[in-house]
Amino acid sequence: MPETTPPDPAESGLEIRTYYVRERNALIARADFGELFVDYYLHLSRYGLKPAAEHDAIFKRALAAFALHSASRPWNELTAWTINFQQPLVNVFLVGDNDTGALAGRVFADNVKEGPENLFYADVVRGRQPKRRSAVAFQGADPMPAVEAFYRQSEQRGARYFQLGEEEFAMVSEHPDCDLAWFAGLDAAQVGELDKKETLSLLERRIYRWHCGCNQARMMEVLAPTMRQDPESLFGGDPKLEIRCPRCGARHAITREALEAFVASAP
Repeated sequence: MPETTPPDPAESGLEIRTYYVRERNALIARADFGELFVDYYLHLSRYGLKPAAEHDAIFKRALAAFALHSASRPWNELTAWTINFQQPLVNVFLVGDNDTGALAGRVFADNVKEGPENLFYADVVRGRQPKRRSAVAFQGADPMPAVEAFYRQSEQRGARYFQLGEEEFAMVSEHPDCDLAWFAGLDAAQVGELDKKETLSLLERRIYRWHCGCNQARMMEVLAPTMRQDPESLFGGDPKLEIRCPRCGARHAITREALEAFVASAP
């Protein structure tokens, strides 16, 4: 789970609005993700990350699904998703903190474990409660149906995703006494015009932004136990090494001298 600093209230970010659909007993979350996608690509450029085009397309849809899901959840919730696809063979990781509005993630394309089926893992921490993990199987190479399968099997209620424009997405989820026939019959055109056909009550406006919070100090915390036990396995004869953040893929160069000083100063 990420450790982040609260964003500056004046800082811009992605606004996700959630509405309650009266008389249908459903919630809709929607946003245009252009700004968040730009931040994601700036992150890739900064660290020289170049996921395959197919993997990149999957990640963007997963990021949109994750953000819409997060916006419909309690404020004190931290969530991490790992979505394992067997075709193409790739893992997508996403993490978010609703308290700060920070979202991050990455594609894992190397050394992905092969298995008989796709698997979706969700880890959730709410307040001081212990972490909860759910795991469900799903089919296909689109992350949005994967999240819908997670809702059906783990959340025990329905959620549906719709692409309303090139970078605009919406999620409609069931609430108690939902009009299930209406819910099942929705399509993208109907969802795009819900404000014309249905009575919507604005619930919240939430701001999200791309932010991991990783830095050299945190990377050295990861490396410190191995440095104490077997420094040669880390550096060999090299004066520095490169480590990637497991959350966002950011590259951090760590010198042996700096890591030795870090370990020596640690309590």
